[in-house]
Amino acid sequence: MELALPNILGAVMAIGLRVSGLMLFAPFFSAAVIPPRVKIVFVLAITAVLYPVFGPRIGTVALSQWPLMVGSEVMVGIAIGLTTNALFEAAQVAGQLLSVQMGYSLVNILDPTTQVESTAVAFFHQSIAMLIFLALDVHHWILRAIAHSFDYLPPGTASMNPLFAKALLHEGAIVLEIGIQIAAPVLAATLLMDLVLGLLGKASPQMPLMLLGPAVKSMLGVLVLSATIGFWPRLFAKYFSQSIAYTEQVLHLAR
Repeated sequence: MELALPNILGAVMAIGLRVSGLMLFAPFFSAAVIPPRVKIVFVLAITAVLYPVFGPRIGTVALSQWPLMVGSEVMVGIAIGLTTNALFEAAQVAGQLLSVQMGYSLVNILDPTTQVESTAVAFFHQSIAMLIFLALDVHHWILRAIAHSFDYLPPGTASMNPLFAKALLHEGAIVLEIGIQIAAPVLAATLLMDLVLGLLGKASPQMPLMLLGPAVKSMLGVLVLSATIGFWPRLFAKYFSQSIAYTEQVLHLAR
């Protein structure tokens, strides 16, 4: 039993470090409103569930290899959190874009999940994204993803190679792309309204378009947003499944 104790502790630490990295950036799990003590208990609970399955497969790690393994395991967990959090960042980008177009950029409120001030439209986008996230049980998908990661990326085998780093950096481009796609209907409608108002201003300079324009754009944006929000569950379900698939692709590059 004494000989097996170091192996048990090493396996528990390896699993716990990867789960801890996930808790830093993963959506819902990393929310600032969740007390740190609750997160610690959650990490211990997930580690206890995963250990009977993956613990015996984890070999003995030499003391000299521990610093490298600690860094790599935390980085793997962070990578899972960052890639699965991309859609929420995209929703934030879409909300910031539409806040400017709809005239709500000066209205800031405190986001309770991040404790950061954001515009009302951005907060609305992130709130709807979180509701869809929970309704679709995407947090269960993330837990399954981190469990499956131990199959194809055992602890101590992760390599922070250029391909892995490039894939993580590419996440920034994905966030911007998805954010523009989410904002596209309202963005197109308000830009078209800008064009119409510009033509009306040329045709009839006496019209008080400087006063009417912001109100018209705001009302149009709200109407288009209300009309398109019914398509969000299917759209976000597709994006969430793509983010989980992309997470596995990124982790395969770390082998």
